[in-house]
Amino acid sequence: MATDALFEIGLEELPARFIDDAEKQLHDKTAAWLETLRISFTNLTTYSTPRRLAVLIEGLAEQQMSMEEEVKGPAEKIAKDETGNWTKAAVGFTKGQGKTTDDIYTKPFNGTTYIFVKKHIEGKNTIDLLPGFKDIITSINFGKNMRWGTQTMRYARPIRWLVGLFGSAVVPFEIANVASSNTTFGHRFLGTQITINEPKNYEEQLHQQFVIVDAKKREAAILQGIRELEQEQSVHIPIDKELLNEVRNLVEFPQAFLGSYKREFLSIPEEVLIISMKEHQRYFPVRTQAGGELLPYFVGIRNGDDTSLDTVIKGNEKVLHARLSDAAFFYDEDRKRSMKEFLTKLKRVVFQEDLGTIHEKVERVIILTRLISQHIELPTADTNRAVRAAEISKFDLTTSMVNEFTELQGVMGEKYAAFYGEDAIVAQAIREHYLPKSANGALPETAVGTVVSIADKLDTIIGCISVGLVPTGSHDPYGLRRQAIGILRMVHANKWDISVEKLIELALQVYATSKVQLENQDQAATIIEDFFLHRAAYILKETGIEQDIIHAVLHQAIGNFTYSLAKAEILSSKRNDETFKLSQEAFVRVLNLAQKADSTVIDPALLKTVSEKALYEKYYSVNQAYHQSSRDAKEDLQLLEQLTEPIHQFFDQNMVMVDEDNIRKNRLALLHQIGQLIYSYADVTKIEWKQSF
Repeated sequence: MATDALFEIGLEELPARFIDDAEKQLHDKTAAWLETLRISFTNLTTYSTPRRLAVLIEGLAEQQMSMEEEVKGPAEKIAKDETGNWTKAAVGFTKGQGKTTDDIYTKPFNGTTYIFVKKHIEGKNTIDLLPGFKDIITSINFGKNMRWGTQTMRYARPIRWLVGLFGSAVVPFEIANVASSNTTFGHRFLGTQITINEPKNYEEQLHQQFVIVDAKKREAAILQGIRELEQEQSVHIPIDKELLNEVRNLVEFPQAFLGSYKREFLSIPEEVLIISMKEHQRYFPVRTQAGGELLPYFVGIRNGDDTSLDTVIKGNEKVLHARLSDAAFFYDEDRKRSMKEFLTKLKRVVFQEDLGTIHEKVERVIILTRLISQHIELPTADTNRAVRAAEISKFDLTTSMVNEFTELQGVMGEKYAAFYGEDAIVAQAIREHYLPKSANGALPETAVGTVVSIADKLDTIIGCISVGLVPTGSHDPYGLRRQAIGILRMVHANKWDISVEKLIELALQVYATSKVQLENQDQAATIIEDFFLHRAAYILKETGIEQDIIHAVLHQAIGNFTYSLAKAEILSSKRNDETFKLSQEAFVRVLNLAQKADSTVIDPALLKTVSEKALYEKYYSVNQAYHQSSRDAKEDLQLLEQLTEPIHQFFDQNMVMVDEDNIRKNRLALLHQIGQLIYSYADVTKIEWKQSF
């Protein structure tokens, strides 16, 4: 027999950003829990709204599966005495398992013989095990927790009711003085308290109480409402996926509506209007069907039905009007002031207490921008633009608009810079230097914006880590991990021939001559390089590179990240390539023996055999070509592969560890030099080669 089960956690409104992850945890933890308990089921469905998390388990077995378990006891030499009788250790072991010494049998394990018994574990009734579901509920992790009332328990929001059902029977448990029952609650304003008579009726019963518990169905209802408005009004309403996801987690019964605002507000930069609607009010902007121009309308999603919808629309329009009026005022007031005035104010804005003001940070970024531009050989015109962009990169932070709408930093910098007559690329770079805004976010489109972005992020990372603000666990208040990944992605996207270590060195040089004095710079440099190394490894792993390949390529340093990534991709493809087998064997053998070299100086006069002379000559030519190459990972590996046959000939026809001291040392020195060349490409000894031998 099989029965359905239902568990629901009733809460005060959860933050929208917590809900999807919490629902996934509920699903995964429930499935793992049932598997551990050996309770079979046919289907598991989770639900979520701002006020509840729930799981419906269909076809749940009424009894836990019985099992035969083999239990290992002490070693036979301990279990038996000299006369072959069972010792107290053996008797105690069998007694503890509910068996007797007659049930003992022996068998080897890891080279030693042990005693074993088999015992039958009878499955328990499922209803008796289900109260343990409370541990699943309490184990769900949230981004931020709270305590309430006199409770010591910490949870995202206070628990107000709990549902636990196995068929029609209540599963008894209690959390934070809230006892489980078969009672739940509908929509906060439109619904009532109801009794769930059967787990399978849960979704339908709540729908009757104006609650759509399936998040995907709520999303579909929102989209349907938006599409209907599009058809009615002959407009286009772009769907922002992030906003859609957030809105569906803010409501239990969505109702789309169309509101409007004064057309005169369209004179404000479009980004301001969209930020005001999307970030602050959770509205969808409305555009024309043909050209996509912004229209003075918005779409909101109400948590409820269409009762008194006109009143709701007027209320939302009033709120948006006030916000846009503020934006229009700030926009006008900011343009009455000069850029110099905003830049001067940066001297009073602290970036970080140990790293000085924003003004001092900008001074460092200016110098670093110039240094990076020189090293990547940026054209003079673009270098001048980059330096100018760095000089004014933060001026908009002191504007009234950004003070009110912090999400617009950079965006308003571009708008105001254009208003003040700055070069278009310089203005664009002000916005772009904040990119990427997430680990996988959009990168700057211009070289000018990219250089300033790298300089700004490097200054933040080097400064913060040097004063002890190293990210730990999930604690990364300055977003240093994201910024480091951004730097690596930007260097790779632009294919710039500059090592990550050189970038770090340049930033540390700037700090050394700045007003901010960092202590123990050598120690800080090591920590910073290791920090970037971990971020590089993360990117390689995200692109599908295996862990051993990552270790092989990043064994010394990151170097030119584009080159390192290309090497990793090529070596990953070679791990299963039979045609690379001979090269791999040759390289690994050289690297293993090269470690025994005392001297690294090769004396050509001591090369006696034809094969060792041939290897030396091939190494000499390959080494010259390798160091003159344009750092193409594929071509460089092909150069190294030219050493394969000479290496095998050398090992076949020569003994390295000969008695003659000078010959042995010379051959080891030759292998050491070849090993260093191979090692500069990758430590291939770290790779778990998959060719079949």
